Amino acid sequence: MEKKLTISAVEPLLDYFKKRGYILNALENALVQEKFHSRLYRKKQYVLQEGDVCTKFNFVVRGCLRTYNVDKKGSIHILQFAVENNWINDLGSFHGMKPSKMNIDAIEDTVVLQINYEDLISLYKQSPIFDRIFRVLIENGYIHLQERLLQNISSTAEERYESFLSRFPHLINRISQVQIAAYLGVTPEFLSRLRNQRTKVSQKT
Repeated sequence: MEKKLTISAVEPLLDYFKKRGYILNALENALVQEKFHSRLYRKKQYVLQEGDVCTKFNFVVRGCLRTYNVDKKGSIHILQFAVENNWINDLGSFHGMKPSKMNIDAIEDTVVLQINYEDLISLYKQSPIFDRIFRVLIENGYIHLQERLLQNISSTAEERYESFLSRFPHLINRISQVQIAAYLGVTPEFLSRLRNQRTKVSQKT
C-alpha cells in the first residue's frame, strides 16, 4: 500500500502550480498529498516500456527522463526530455488504455511525483481547478508538439540545433551528444561537424 506523502514531499508540485497562478486551498493541497505518490527511478531504469500501457502521469522533481521510440533498424528517435518541473507520459496510451509505442527511461537518477488515471479523474471531479490545470497542461504540450513537427519539416539541421541550444541550454551538460542527435534527427557525426563549425564561427567573431 502506498503511503500518503507529507506536505514537504509535494511542495515542488505545489510551487509549480502556484508559479502558474493556481493557488490551491487546504482541501486541494490535501488532495495532492493523497493522490500523488513519489518514486525514484535509477539511471537507465524504465518508467514505461513499449507494449505496456502507460498508467502514470509523471511530474519530475529531480533528474531527467526521456521519451523515445526504436525503429525497425534499431535507431533511437527521442521525442522529449523532461527535467525538473516538467511532465512526461504517453498521453495516448494513458487516456486510451492501449499499449504504448514508446519508451520512457531515466537518463539520471530521477525522482517523480506520479498520479494514475483513476486518481486524476477523481481530482477533476473533486475540484474544478485540477481539470483546468491539466487541460492547459495538455494544450501547451500539443502546441509544443505542433511547433516541433513544423520545425522538423521546414528547418535545416543547423537551425534545429540552434533552436535546441536556445530553448534548452540547461540540458547541454546533462545529456550526451548522441542523445541530442537522436532528438534532432541527425547522426552523431553530423552533429559533431555542426558543433565544430559553430565553434569556428564563434572564434572568428
